[in-house]
Amino acid sequence: MRKGFSLLTAIIFLVMIATISAISISFSTQTVKQTTDIYLKNQAELLIRSATEFALLAMSGHNYSNSCLNDINMTYSNQFDINVSIMYIGKGLPSGCQTLDNNISTADSNRTVIIDTFVSTKADITTEPIRLHRRTIQKP
Repeated sequence: MRKGFSLLTAIIFLVMIATISAISISFSTQTVKQTTDIYLKNQAELLIRSATEFALLAMSGHNYSNSCLNDINMTYSNQFDINVSIMYIGKGLPSGCQTLDNNISTADSNRTVIIDTFVSTKADITTEPIRLHRRTIQKP
């Protein structure tokens, strides 16, 4: 009877150790995934700011006599898609502009822009896609 009790105790001990090991492996894989997701989200937040500033720089160097700069599409390091959409508010804008209003009466508000910036991860980068949006009103 004593040998049977020792065998039963050994089996229970092995089952407990296996359960604790499985739980610790599960927690460690969750931690790695969370760290990766946090890193990608922080990188996307930096990219959304940079893309907005790049759009302002591109608008300042654009010749508005014939057309307007409406969209900018970029890819960063084959991980992120960046899409910038620009809407204009002003007076006397060219016909190819995406305008919200073309009858502004004050000269100070002419060629004000609303910039919508979208940053999203590509499909094969992470299991949970990251998509951020930022809307700014600027006077380039």
